[in-house]
Amino acid sequence: MNLFTKDMPNYIKKEIELMQEKLSPLMKKVSRYALWTMPLIWVSLFNLGYVLFFGEITQDTLPTILIYAAIGALGFALFRELRFHQKEIQKQSSAYIIDRIKNSEVATDYHKKEYINLIKEQPNARAINHFIQFLMEENQRKHMLQ
Repeated sequence: MNLFTKDMPNYIKKEIELMQEKLSPLMKKVSRYALWTMPLIWVSLFNLGYVLFFGEITQDTLPTILIYAAIGALGFALFRELRFHQKEIQKQSSAYIIDRIKNSEVATDYHKKEYINLIKEQPNARAINHFIQFLMEENQRKHMLQ
């Protein structure tokens, strides 16, 4: 997320950083799982394919096949866990955005409901865009009220 915040105003950067702080434990898990998932799966599939299609299946190769199958099972389990945590990140980020909008003192109730509905209907990437748009409108209203 830090890559696209370079050109944003400070008030938007601050809100995104607050959201990242809340999501950082899950994001660390996701990055660790992502680091190991694909290599484990590819090593397992490549070696199993090689042993099954080009090698002979004997008593001597059976432990090797079982080891590669276990490595692949671990990789796929991590992949499933990765997807679960990615969905959890999306839920928590949407919940944070909705909570932040609800707690806004500057925005009108109509605008709050409008943005909350937009965020609930859109996928996570679009929700961030709506949140940024809300923050920009909120900042404009703050300046108008001063």
